[in-house]
Amino acid sequence: MSAPAIPLRLTAPAPGWTAEADLVVVGSGIAGLTVALHYAELEPAAKVMVVTKDVLSAGSTRWAQGGIAAVLDPRDTPEEHLNDTLLAGVGLCDVKAVRTLVTEGPAALRRLMARGANFDRTPDGRLQLTREGGHRRRRIVHAGGDATGAEVQRALIEAVRAASIEVIEHALVLDLLKDAEGRARGVTLHVMGEGARDGVGAVLARAVVLATGGMGQVYAATTNPMVSTGDGVALALRAGAVVRDIEFVQFHPTVLWLGEGSTGQQPLISEAVRGEGAVLIDHDGNRFMEGVHELADLAPRDVVAKAIMRTMRATGRDHVYLDGRHFGRDKWESRFPTIYAVCREHGIDPATEPIPVAPAAHYASGGVRTDLRGRTSIAGLYACGEVACTGVHGANRLASNSLLEGLVFAERIAEDIHQARPAPGDPVASQSAPGLADPRIRTRVQAHMSTGASVLRSRESLLATARALRESRWTPVEVPPCTESWEATNLLTVATVLTGAAAARLETRGSHWREDHDTRDDDEWLGHLDVTLTEEGPRMTYTPHGIPARLTQELAVAGLDAAEVDALIDRALEEDLQDAGDVTSLATIPAAQRSTADVVARKDGVVAGLAVAEAVFVRLGAGRTERRAKDGERVRAGDVLMTVEGPTRALLTAERTALNLLTHLSGVATLTGRWVEAISGTGARVRDSRKTLPGLRALEKYAVRCGGGVNHRMSLSDAALIKDNHVVAAGGVAEAFRAVRERYPDLSIEVEIDRLDQLEAVLDEGAEEILLDNFTIEDTARAVQVVKNRAKNRVAVEASGGLTLESAREVAETGVDYLAVGALTHSAPALDIALDLRG
Repeated sequence: MSAPAIPLRLTAPAPGWTAEADLVVVGSGIAGLTVALHYAELEPAAKVMVVTKDVLSAGSTRWAQGGIAAVLDPRDTPEEHLNDTLLAGVGLCDVKAVRTLVTEGPAALRRLMARGANFDRTPDGRLQLTREGGHRRRRIVHAGGDATGAEVQRALIEAVRAASIEVIEHALVLDLLKDAEGRARGVTLHVMGEGARDGVGAVLARAVVLATGGMGQVYAATTNPMVSTGDGVALALRAGAVVRDIEFVQFHPTVLWLGEGSTGQQPLISEAVRGEGAVLIDHDGNRFMEGVHELADLAPRDVVAKAIMRTMRATGRDHVYLDGRHFGRDKWESRFPTIYAVCREHGIDPATEPIPVAPAAHYASGGVRTDLRGRTSIAGLYACGEVACTGVHGANRLASNSLLEGLVFAERIAEDIHQARPAPGDPVASQSAPGLADPRIRTRVQAHMSTGASVLRSRESLLATARALRESRWTPVEVPPCTESWEATNLLTVATVLTGAAAARLETRGSHWREDHDTRDDDEWLGHLDVTLTEEGPRMTYTPHGIPARLTQELAVAGLDAAEVDALIDRALEEDLQDAGDVTSLATIPAAQRSTADVVARKDGVVAGLAVAEAVFVRLGAGRTERRAKDGERVRAGDVLMTVEGPTRALLTAERTALNLLTHLSGVATLTGRWVEAISGTGARVRDSRKTLPGLRALEKYAVRCGGGVNHRMSLSDAALIKDNHVVAAGGVAEAFRAVRERYPDLSIEVEIDRLDQLEAVLDEGAEEILLDNFTIEDTARAVQVVKNRAKNRVAVEASGGLTLESAREVAETGVDYLAVGALTHSAPALDIALDLRG
């Protein structure tokens, strides 16, 4: 008998009670409570409801020891925080999301303090800042030494209780309710208590926010509390939302080792301990992090976790040690009182002996895919905190960015809901088949995940894990709906999707470590794995991140910076899509529809920018691209330049941005080609000027090269160019020339003149290039002759101003070296190119 598919709805009794709210927030950590509080401030008359699985204080936030990262030191900058985050994320962070985090973070943290959160301060009253792994500055605020999460949770709970926010505790969320348009309309949940709201019920709301925390309980050993069973991710999957990067599970490198076979929630030894100077050692006392990374013991978490695993393998041990004996008892008791007490409870005195540690499941860097406003792929459904994938963490979260992420994006979600004021319709019954997993499989699932999909992964281990998970779905008995079976189903759902994504990603990156693919592979895997759940099971899509390596290399060969091109595409897509996206495509095209389309020339010309256009299509999800032409080639009307294949929505959404760039650059190349053809055989060359569109200079100058032209200066710093206004300001050509030579003795100097009688003085000063501005053809010929007769060294001559295609050849035949044509870049007509969808 084959195992049943993962259910798209949990088996549960019909709701026995119904409540209504403007906003329902699922989860009571820093993310959920901040959403609720901020929305209540924005709409004081609104009804806000928070539902939480245990009591308000029982989530992951209160276990956070280290602190909150934010730029508060005047010597620190958001750019440095951004760079540290990007390095930790190993190429997969969304730069816009990270920039949002680091720029809005300090103000969000101050608002948290205004809500009553008290952080540790120096004797003179300044915030006490520390460092953690991956940070190159002290930028971590903490409370109670190592009890930051508990203080944050206390302050937020007090604020919620003082506000008009309804809280339902002991409530396990089950499934998302939708209206006829597929929009989120509320949730079903089971309240484990007595009273009017007991058992299964429904909360109807205009918007739903998932802030359910992590999924660490999918593993046998984790730092996560017992409630972290992946309920939010599982609900989102059943509802049809996109889950991204779920394979990137961060294993905290320093978790207190409690002995062989220890399972469940394990005590965390905060990264801040290493930030204060503790070091990792093996059983012989050797510091094994030295030489592994420039930051040694303060390297990013994935680096440290891998180094610990390698050391454990090499020594045949199941743990290493964290040595902070040099702190002394006073520092342990004042700076890390919680950790010190936990260690003493387990018979370890960190002041006199090193602490045994080993990696354990800690944080999910991936989750429910959201945009910068916390919106998921389902209208009206938002996600925030660890359950979400905002793009901030990439392949590996930087220490102490998680609480900050919860703050920043929670406020953005509240503001978006306030501004959107959605009005969903009535909920409709789900047509999907329900199902449940046998709760007895829970420990087996955790054991299989810890064995085969943990820190170390391989094809064999992941296939074995996937097989075991499939077998776990089958049960010979009918499973009754209850908290244990709902949680087991959520764990099995998350484990299955995680294992599938980990098996698909054939590389090692960040917190995903494949023993059989032990290197990072930007050529094939610089991208995201997006998963949706269907009746047949998980459906996976690869979405490239930024510009793929093969295109990056191609752009580099063309003299273009891929990062600059990527940033340009970002800006162009942001202009085109705004917040709502391509509403026409969203309304008219089914999400699952795929198509093939051809990029076709409508006019004859020279093509330029194919790699850039391809990067746009790939960025938005094109699965296959095939070039039929090369940049610099002459094409005829009707020629297919490129074929793209992928989701129809993605192709049509990418169309305008891709064609805007391609038609403009091809227009530049085509016009340049006409000028080059007009002066062919004369010895002169066509070149551009700095008359370019803002932000497009590098690409436009590349297009000039595609058309057969050459480039003049890229910027004002490449060479000195003395023009008429410089001459006026300096008091003469000779004076201007000498001033430049004195200040920049090694820089080449070009001089522009507009009269023939200026030529002698320029030559006397030793100009290396002379630009003849608006000279007649006769005077141009005389100037060329004077230069040839007078110049001691080679002096280049350029003609510019008043040039036309009709006069170009006659000017070139005077003997000038260059014809400078500003029109090539600032007024070239676009080449007509279109996207034709097949069928």
